[in-house]
Amino acid sequence: MRYHHLSDDSALQGREDIVNYIRKTGCIQYDPLDVVGRNPDLVLQARCRSYRKGDIEPLLYQDRVLFDVWDKNMSISTVADWSCFERFRRRFLVWCREHQAVIDEITDYLQQHESACSSDFAHDVKVDWHYGPQRLAKAALEAMCYAGLAVVHHKKGTRRYYALAEKCIPAEYFNMAPPYRTDADYFKWGVLRRINAVGLLWNKPSDAWLGINGLKSAERSQAFQTLLDEGAIVKIDVDGIKHPLYVASENLDLLQAAAAQPSDTTGCARILAPLDNLLWDRKLIADLFGFEYKWEVYTPAAQRKYGYYVLPVLCGSELVGRLEMETDPKRNMLVVNRIWLEDGVDGGAGVMDRILAGIARFQEYNRCDSTEMRCT
Repeated sequence: MRYHHLSDDSALQGREDIVNYIRKTGCIQYDPLDVVGRNPDLVLQARCRSYRKGDIEPLLYQDRVLFDVWDKNMSISTVADWSCFERFRRRFLVWCREHQAVIDEITDYLQQHESACSSDFAHDVKVDWHYGPQRLAKAALEAMCYAGLAVVHHKKGTRRYYALAEKCIPAEYFNMAPPYRTDADYFKWGVLRRINAVGLLWNKPSDAWLGINGLKSAERSQAFQTLLDEGAIVKIDVDGIKHPLYVASENLDLLQAAAAQPSDTTGCARILAPLDNLLWDRKLIADLFGFEYKWEVYTPAAQRKYGYYVLPVLCGSELVGRLEMETDPKRNMLVVNRIWLEDGVDGGAGVMDRILAGIARFQEYNRCDSTEMRCT
């Protein structure tokens, strides 16, 4: 909790802290769904009391210290990590060469204009794309972004506008060599990056490894062993958990300090994002916290155990329940539809008061004037 700034004594305080957190963890995951804010907003509000919905936008599209990139699925990373995605970009550079005429046309347009979206181009023929048939214009702009030729300049809702990468990424990062030279170096870099993304991680199959191209169990195990041999990570045994966990050596002091003097756990509850870094390995969370969580937005309604957009609730170092909320834009109101407490959690022992305080904090983050409690 202290590593993820989810305790009062480690909470993020503002812009610089937010950028440093993303730099430390490598990335935070992006998802376009906006029920009570998009996933990056939800990640950051849990860690920074002064954060308000949309505050990440200037960091992305004005200051440009962050950028949109495919890391663990679609994500947000720091521009200092620009060179790290060279391996991912290769196959999209091949695609761009295969469609050179339209890429040249878009490039020429972006040399003359600050940004463009797919509707600025008349290439309506459908091409095969990774999520299904797509207009050539849209696929070409996305391919340029994935290939490092373009970046997301800004968004209007979920519509993306693109600019040439060389105009937006500082030259010191744009021309920097990637931090790996061989496949083994790449896998080692990726494994350490994911350990730091979660804080503690084990050598088991997990969604945490998504986005590390070509990483299979053998490559992952070899990377773990090399990192151990080099002293970059340390093995941690946890009572009651069969498999060892691993922490970056640079974070061992923090772990030991937290064990010696736990954080204050009396503050208001933190409401977590569905794709929060802490939750990337759901099996690990189940083993560590006894908390089983599935984001059910893609589960058919009749098969959902809880609801469409349900968020975990953290009190101190315990995951005590979950909330289903939505924003009523007409009334500028936060609506709390349901609260579920975990089995064995005593809602009368101050937990509910802390959850209500967390909801009040969440209302402020969500820029709402009031809260309606529909649950009893």
